[in-house]
Order: sequence, then structure tokens, then C-alpha cells
Amino acid sequence: MTNLRKGLTALAATAALGVGGVTLASVATAANGPAPAPCAIQQTQLNRAEAKLTWITTKFAAEAAKVKKDEKAVAATKGSAKAQAEKALHAAKVEKTKLAKAKKAQVQRVAHDTAALNKCLAAAAPTPSPTA
Repeated sequence: MTNLRKGLTALAATAALGVGGVTLASVATAANGPAPAPCAIQQTQLNRAEAKLTWITTKFAAEAAKVKKDEKAVAATKGSAKAQAEKALHAAKVEKTKLAKAKKAQVQRVAHDTAALNKCLAAAAPTPSPTA
């Protein structure tokens, strides 16, 4: 009985792998259908990097405005409220510094992705053949 069960299990596993193999082969064939546009990956990376740079720039501007508001709050308050305002100002300055570093890094990424896209486009562009 154990041998029969093992044999049926092996047969079922073989059939499942066979069907899965056909499925994988058909997926691989479908994936090779239309050719992607040249430099599509580089363009996608550049688009994402630019979108993130826009987001970071917006956040940085908001944080800069918050720092200015908190500086005014520190100047206008006295006593224990001033200590709380200074604490909020310090936190806003730390966040602004962090965003400034992130923005600088993102600008570098955009520059790198732009260079990569330009290099890819130059390589993909057909070279004119000399005519005699």
C-alpha cells in the first residue's frame, strides 16, 4: 500500500510539474512578444527620480516655512512656552537638515539617471552610413 501511495504521489507531482512547465513556457513566450522600447528602463528610472525630487523639494519648502514660523514663535514667547517653542524649532531644524541631505542626494540621482538615459539614447540612435 505504501508503494502504491508513493507511486501515485510521484505521478501527480510529475503531472503538476509538466503542466507548470507548459505554463512557464507559455509565459516566457508571451514575455518575448513585443520588444520594449529602447532605453525604457532608463526613462522609467529618470521619471521616478524626478518625481521623488519634486516630492522632496515640496517637503523641504514646507519644512523651511515651519522653521521660519517656529523662529518667530520663539522670539514672541517667554518662560516655559519659550522652551517648548525652542524645542519645536530644534526639531524642525533637524528635519530641514535631513531633507536638505536627501534633496542633495536626489539631485545626484537625477543627474546620474539623466546621463544614463542620454548614453543609452546615443547608443540606440542609428549611425548614419557614409554615402559615396
